[in-house]
Amino acid sequence: MTASPSSSAQAAREALAVRLQHLRKDAGLTGKDISARCGWHPAKTTRLQKGAAPPSDTDIRAWCAACGADDQAEDLIATARAVDSMYLEWRRLHRNGMRTVQEDWYALHEQTRVCRVYVSNVPPGFFQTTGFATALMGQITRFQGTPNDVAEAVAARVARSRFLYEGGHRYVVLMEESVLRFRTAEPEAMRGQLRHLLAVMPLASVSLGIIPFTAQRTVWPLEAFYLHDDTVAVVETLTAEIKVTQPRELADYAKAFAGLASMAVYGDAARTLIRDAIDALGEPPQ
Repeated sequence: MTASPSSSAQAAREALAVRLQHLRKDAGLTGKDISARCGWHPAKTTRLQKGAAPPSDTDIRAWCAACGADDQAEDLIATARAVDSMYLEWRRLHRNGMRTVQEDWYALHEQTRVCRVYVSNVPPGFFQTTGFATALMGQITRFQGTPNDVAEAVAARVARSRFLYEGGHRYVVLMEESVLRFRTAEPEAMRGQLRHLLAVMPLASVSLGIIPFTAQRTVWPLEAFYLHDDTVAVVETLTAEIKVTQPRELADYAKAFAGLASMAVYGDAARTLIRDAIDALGEPPQ
């Protein structure tokens, strides 16, 4: 099994901690020396050197000053901030509502030429209808207890669909059949969402494969992930958005995507699964 998707962030934290250790050693200092010069408890020095605690900007400046390496402080601060951005809790991202995050996603998709997406829970945002996105984002807001700006966030999410129609973007999407069957929204919104999938399938920018319940698994169901041009994978968990940039892990996600793609059905077979899911919702009320 692959490592936890947070391992890239942890590896980056540990690499930063090693840089701090090297500064200390190059200065001929012990951990106790650093603690005394910085005016904090030795346990804090231990945590920073093990990568068990993220250093603040102030911590880094104090460490560099203690080691006579003030010229390295700004570079280390930039590195620490980059590490911090790799693992972002949803509640932190959504502390002022969801709209800003959706706008950030818009910018990332604008820059991406080929986006490979695997989902096992809900359709990707750029495929979502207004009705479905409203139901889903309402659930997320209530669960997280964050400010309710669902209408604005939905508008920003749905705006990403423009890249399906313009700009030379390519979206290769794999869905578990469960995505079609989960009643994430009310029946009418679900019907609209499923019909929308049928509508976007013929687009030149779209390849949509569906992994049937009956497929013989060679790769187990995974958390949702987005591979952007083989340079970054964005992984979505219950509590956080994780950006994976380590080449070894990117290769793992690409390998998993290829395995999942081999189990999927496409074209008419995929359309049949979508239509069956629509039929399972029953007739709309008259």
